[in-house]
Amino acid sequence: MSKKLWGGRFEKETDDLVEKFTASIEFDKKLYEQDITGSMAHARMLARAGIIPKEEAAQIIKGLLEIKLEIERGEFPFTCELEDIHMHVESRLFEKIGPVAGMLHTARSRNDQVALDLHLYVKEKIAEVVDKIEELMKVLWKLAAENRDAVMPGYTHLQRAQPVTLSRYFKAYYYMLRRDKERFSAAMKGADIMPLGACALAGTTLPIDRQYTRELLGFSRIYENTIDAVSDRDFVIEFISCSAMLMVHLSRMVEEFILWSTSEFDFIELDDAFATGSSIMPQKKNPDVLELIRGKAGRVFGNLMSVLTVMKGLPLAYNRDMQEDKEPLFDTADTVTACLSVLPGLLSTMKIKKENMKKAVEDSFADATYYAEYLVKKGMPFRTAHEVVGKMVSYCIKKNKKLRDLSLPEFKNFSELFEEDALNLSRYPEEVKNKKAL
Repeated sequence: MSKKLWGGRFEKETDDLVEKFTASIEFDKKLYEQDITGSMAHARMLARAGIIPKEEAAQIIKGLLEIKLEIERGEFPFTCELEDIHMHVESRLFEKIGPVAGMLHTARSRNDQVALDLHLYVKEKIAEVVDKIEELMKVLWKLAAENRDAVMPGYTHLQRAQPVTLSRYFKAYYYMLRRDKERFSAAMKGADIMPLGACALAGTTLPIDRQYTRELLGFSRIYENTIDAVSDRDFVIEFISCSAMLMVHLSRMVEEFILWSTSEFDFIELDDAFATGSSIMPQKKNPDVLELIRGKAGRVFGNLMSVLTVMKGLPLAYNRDMQEDKEPLFDTADTVTACLSVLPGLLSTMKIKKENMKKAVEDSFADATYYAEYLVKKGMPFRTAHEVVGKMVSYCIKKNKKLRDLSLPEFKNFSELFEEDALNLSRYPEEVKNKKAL
């Protein structure tokens, strides 16, 4: 048998540099479980269709299970000479059961084999990410429920804008994550298609049973076109795209908490278990976990651009360029799951300084809109009310007062529509909780 399982047509050994350059085993060995699962299903199908004897299929499946255990125990040797996970498994199968191993690749190519592995991997990762998103959503909802009466400044342009409850902030991120969950769930449709049976690109004349393989592997559909089956990486791009959108939301969330943990805001304090110190400044308590999540967002964005660029100019069907889809995919999956794993504990343990948040509201003019809306309720056009209250704010700044400090005569200097009930407009949290949209 040739050193390479595909080497029958070649008369020379592969150059060492070429072997190292083309090998993908250092990263695609991550797919060993999916590869072996797919191979066992393929062997069962071949036997059921009468393409290979059932006894040989049983030998193949037994050998594959033994190989899986070897890999899991760390006893399996990986080498660049065998290029990828597919060649490693098949070569080891030859060592274990002899020429019978050669039957496994009947009616199959590495093109549809690697596509299958990736589909199985992405399906698993989508399910894992959705579970972790749900866990984080539960933490945010719990925090929202616990902080319905905690008043804080809402911000626009990073300037204090209007009073809101902390609950509303937590719910904002909850709903962002809910959209992320919906996006990943929609992406599952693209991943849940079985490519096996497409072979290199044109299918096979052998009487395979793709529906049976689909059932064994738990796919809902089969690719309708064999060329599309081996050249499609939309599902990879969709997974990374959904991940990039998720990381936008996580990055925005952690940026909020980074700001809030500064002495300038002093709204929260991170638990010691989720913060780090400085090597030179003893007083420091740094939000490194949050900063790393913010930084890792850029990493996922880069992975998305990388795969889009790889795929953008490829003619049909399979091209070796597509080997470059795996490292960005694997890195994205690892990065996103790591970020989602650390956040629930960090959020659950951080200390919320409600009094500081309330003081930030009271030290500002965040209640100004209340007074404009008060005048609107009295019949004044909003633009006029806006101007009136703007002048009141300017007056207060000069007099070193807040709107709630004004007397009724001072109110009436700006508009006769103000009555005694205007003296109680700045109520917290009652007025905040009375807002119509939550």
